[in-house]
Amino acid sequence: MIPFLNLKGISALYRQELIDAVADVIDSGWYILGEKVKSFENEFSKYCGVKEAIGVGNGLDALTLIIRAYKEMGVFREGDEILVPANTYIATILSITENRLKPVLIEPDIHTYNIDANRLEEKITGKTKAILVVHLYGRVGYSDEMQNIADAHGLKIIEDSAQAHGAMYKGKKTGNLGDAGGFSFYPSKPLGALGDAGAVTTNDVKLAEVIHALRNYGSHKKYYNQYKGVNSRLDELQAAVLSVKLKYLDKENEKRREIAKRYLHNIKNEKLILPNGDAGESHVWHLFVVRVKNRDAFQRHLNDNGIGSVIHYPVPPHKQEAFAEWSKDRYPITEEIHDTVVSVPLHAAMTEDEISKIISTCNAS
Repeated sequence: MIPFLNLKGISALYRQELIDAVADVIDSGWYILGEKVKSFENEFSKYCGVKEAIGVGNGLDALTLIIRAYKEMGVFREGDEILVPANTYIATILSITENRLKPVLIEPDIHTYNIDANRLEEKITGKTKAILVVHLYGRVGYSDEMQNIADAHGLKIIEDSAQAHGAMYKGKKTGNLGDAGGFSFYPSKPLGALGDAGAVTTNDVKLAEVIHALRNYGSHKKYYNQYKGVNSRLDELQAAVLSVKLKYLDKENEKRREIAKRYLHNIKNEKLILPNGDAGESHVWHLFVVRVKNRDAFQRHLNDNGIGSVIHYPVPPHKQEAFAEWSKDRYPITEEIHDTVVSVPLHAAMTEDEISKIISTCNAS
C-alpha cells in the first residue's frame, strides 16, 4: 500500500540529526522557552525575511493570537469583520470567532482554490478591518490586487501560511507578504514538527511584543501579567526538531515541485481536473488536489490499487454543525470544490516506483 503520507519515511531522511537534537534538549535540562526556541525563532525569521518570529503552540493559536494582539492594541474590536475564504479549513475561521469578530466568507477562484480578489470589495463595510488570506494547498493566495484593495480601505492582511512554508511571491516568502502570518508546524506540513507547533511572523515589532506576552499568560516578566493571556508556547523539543528540518525545507519543496510537474505532465485522464500548474515558486505543493465528479468511485479505484488518498475537505465551513447559523447560505463554487476534491500522495520521501504507479493508476480510472 502506498500511504497518503509517509511521516516515518520523511523523518528517516534526517533521523540521526533529529535524535541528536532531541538528546541535546534532554541533556540541557531546560524544556520551555529556552535557547532552542530562541534559535529557531531567529532562524525562521531570517528564512521568511521578517523582523520577528514568535513560536507558539500550534497554527490555530498563531492566527488567534495575531487577531487577539490587534484587539489589545486597539486596531480591532469585538464585532469587527474579517474577510476570509469560504473554502478554507475551519481553523482559519475559528481564529476569528474565538476573538468575537465576524468572519465574512468570500468565494474562491475555481482555478486556484484561493480567495477571489475580485470579490473582496463588494463585501467591505465600515466594520471590515482585515483580509485573512489562506495560501491553500501550498499556493500563494496573496496578490498585488489584494494589497491595493487593503491599502485603499485601510485593512490589515493576515496570512494563514499553515500549508505554504517557503512559497514565494515576487521574491518574498509567505509570512512576509501581509502584516502578519500564522504558521502551523503540524507533522504533515511542509515544515513539520514531531507534534503540534506553530509560529507568528511579522515586521511589526509592537505586534510581536504583545504576542510574546499573550503566548505566556500575558506576561513579559514572570509573575507580572500585563494581559489576560494564554499558554501557547513552542517547546524546546519541537524547536530543536524544527531547526533540523528547516535546513532541508527548500530541498523538500523542490522535490514536491518536481513530483507535481510529473503528475501534471503525465496524468491524462479526462475525468480528472488537475490543479493549475503555472504557479512556479509561489507553490510548494503541500497537497496535490484533483477534482472528479464521481469521487467515491475514484477513491475506491485508488484504494483497490493500493494507493491512499484523503479529501481536503469534505464539508465546507458553512455546512458545519458548529456554524449552524450559516446552514442556509449558499456558496456554489466552494460547494463544488468540497464535493469533488481528492488529494493523492505527494511528499518528499516518495520513490520513483510510487510516483509512476500513482500516475498509471490515475490514468486507468
